[in-house]
This record gives sequence, C-alpha cells and structure tokens, in this order.
Amino acid sequence: MLKGVRAHVIVTGLVQRVYYRVMVRQEACTLGITGWVKNRPDGTVEAMFEGEEEKVVKLIDWCRQGTPASKVSSVQIEWGDFRSEYQNFRIIS
Repeated sequence: MLKGVRAHVIVTGLVQRVYYRVMVRQEACTLGITGWVKNRPDGTVEAMFEGEEEKVVKLIDWCRQGTPASKVSSVQIEWGDFRSEYQNFRIIS
C-alpha cells in the first residue's frame, strides 16, 4: 500500500482570475486527490491536498506551472499526516 500524505499549499503570483482553482480541481480529480482549493483576499491561492504521496507531489508540481494565463511566483508547502478527512475535491468560495 502506498503512503498517504497531506499537503497544505499556498501559491503566490498571478493565480486569481486565470482559472487556476478550476484547473487545480480538475488535476486533483484526475489524480484521485481529495481536499479543497480557495482564493485568499491577499491574491494568493490556498489548498489542502490528501492522497498518495506520489500523486500529491505530481499535483504540487502542476501547481508550480499553473494555467497558461497564470504566473506562479512560489509554492509554499506544509506537509502533514494523512487524515482521510475529505470525500472529494472542491473549490471553496
């Protein structure tokens, strides 16, 4: 069995109003990652990912690239223990 992990991620740069959250959700669903993503008032995007370590790493790698219209400056990651807290992946308003 593969190890499950949890990653709390904050993405800075031009990441709002460029379909970033929508594409994060699409990538997460494709990879079987659960959790959430949301815009923050300071212009960053925050997300929580849970799933197999290899797949979470792939999603974080995608976050570093972003959408064609985005310009990612940095991705901060705080790793944690898998909690199986989420049933699916959703965008939080």
